Formats: sequence, C-alpha cells, structure tokens
Amino acid sequence: MTVPDTRTSSALLSCALTTMATLYAAIQPFETGTLKVSDIHTLYYEVCGKDNGKPVVFLHGGPGGGIGDRDRQYFDPGVYKIVLFDQRGSGKSTPAASLEQNTTWDLVEDVERIRKHLGIDRWVVFGGSWGSTLALAYAETYPDPVKALVLRGIFTLRKSELLFFYQNGTSHLFPEAWDEYIAPIPEAERGDMMKAYHTRLNSDDEDTRLIAARAWAKWEMSTASLIPDPDDIVRADKDDWANAFARIENHYFVNEGWMRDGQLLEKQSIDKIRHIPTVIVQGRYDVVCPATTAWALKKELPEAELHFVPNAGHSSKEDGITKLLVEATNKFRNL
Repeated sequence: MTVPDTRTSSALLSCALTTMATLYAAIQPFETGTLKVSDIHTLYYEVCGKDNGKPVVFLHGGPGGGIGDRDRQYFDPGVYKIVLFDQRGSGKSTPAASLEQNTTWDLVEDVERIRKHLGIDRWVVFGGSWGSTLALAYAETYPDPVKALVLRGIFTLRKSELLFFYQNGTSHLFPEAWDEYIAPIPEAERGDMMKAYHTRLNSDDEDTRLIAARAWAKWEMSTASLIPDPDDIVRADKDDWANAFARIENHYFVNEGWMRDGQLLEKQSIDKIRHIPTVIVQGRYDVVCPATTAWALKKELPEAELHFVPNAGHSSKEDGITKLLVEATNKFRNL
C-alpha cells in the first residue's frame, strides 16, 4: 500500500495559529420543526442560511451530544441551506435520553428521512467525532445523495479506539481526570469501565445514574481540547445534558455500534464512497479520537484530503481545526 501524503507543512502550521474569526457570523434558523421517525422517537431539526441554497447537513457528536448555535457557523449562509438536527434521545428530540430503537443504523435511516422530508436531492455531509462515524456510515449506505464529506476527529468505533479512551491510553496523559472518572466504580469492576458504567447509567436509582453521567461526561470534556475549556467541564455538571450524553454514548459503545469491528474501514465499504470528495481535519494531539484512525482512513481512502492540525486536540472549537473546517465547506460551495 502506498503511504499517502498529508498537508502537514509550515503553511498548515500558520493556518493552525489563526484566530476564531474564521467562523461565519451567528445566525438563526428560518425554519424549525419536528419529524416523527418511529413509534417512539421524534426528531427536532432546524434549517438556516439560504432557503434555496446548496444543502449541507451537520451531524453532531456524542452520540447524545445534540446541536448548538455555534454549529451553524461553519457554513457560508449566503450559499448554503444548512440543516441541523438532534439525533435520537439528544437535545430537543424526544423522548430524552431514550435508548430504545436507538442504534447506528436507526440514525443512518433518520438522516435519509430528513433529506427526503425537506425535499433535498443531494447534499454535503459534515460530521465530527461521532458525527464522522455517522457520516461515514450514512455515505457508505446511501452514497448517491452525498456530494462531499467534511470529517473531523475521525472515529470508527473500533474496539481499539474505545479501549484507548475508556480503559488504557488517555488515562496516562490525564491521570488526575482519570482518577475522577474511575472514582464511582469499585476497584473490582474497573477491568471493564464501559460495562461498569453501563450498569450505573441504567440503574433504577436516579442519583446513581446522575453521578455516573456527570463523571462520564466530565472525563470527555476534560480531555477534548489541547488546553481544556472550563465551559465544557461546567457543561458536564448539567444533569439533563450529561444524562443524555453519557447514557446514549455508553449504550452505543457497549454495543460496539451494531457493526463489525472496523466495518467502516473495510475495502468493500470504502469503495462505495471512493468517488465522493472528502476532506479530513484531525488534531494531532487528539486523545479522544487519536490520529491513528484518521491515518487509517486516509490509507484506505487515499483520494481524501487529510490535514493534521499540529497544535490541536479533539475539539472543533480549537482555532486551527475551526479554520480548516470552514475552508473545507468553502471549497465545496461550488459543487
């Protein structure tokens, strides 16, 4: 296999050191709505930007994270019709934190349902972290509607990726945060942290669930940026958000995404999207979704454009990552 080139250069270093001014100005939706996607779940969605613009869909992280106002700002509102939605159990979608009928493949179908509901023919698909997982799963299932992919912080739900973050890996870099993460779990159960958390996040006792949810969420928020953002850590203490985020994330990870290990990177999967223009933005020091996965994707999909950001971690709010994401969406404005 040929070793692919990447965009790690002095020019990229310059890009990585710019400021957050690269985001487009804050905007409000011109349409909000709900879409019933099963006998249980109803999704909240919003549309902003240009009503007759070029469609793009934003797939949020987590799973369970939900969308935020800032997520609208990666796209030129004078060009794009920007679609965002809260995935099952997340954000304003109902029922909150529900695990029933909530799998990767349910969400893939939801993306397609929203596209059809809004009368969109083809669109650019944008996703970071878990959103990159969902974007790949969706594109490999429904390649025809996908005009381009913009992916950040690549995560493919392989066992090795999950174990690195939740069992033995990131723990060596953030030992003080790790001690807080393992504190709710008795020492005898720490050999499988995801399973131990699963028990507590699904406990009948509300206090047990919330203690576990806050600790799970705080671990991720404490490690998501090269320099941790205090606002993210505060967010982990918000019970409603932490409960949905932690329960849904853990549910997906314990069940290994309802896919084969490495399925999204298999040749037969990648061959379905090889023709789709793809930009990958990856923080060099991402310890939530380490760079090895972005590199594995690039090796399987050498047609993709991969940027390693040399002074960034996982968060899309880090300056170099933000700048390159906006550049990627600008690149696809003429598709």
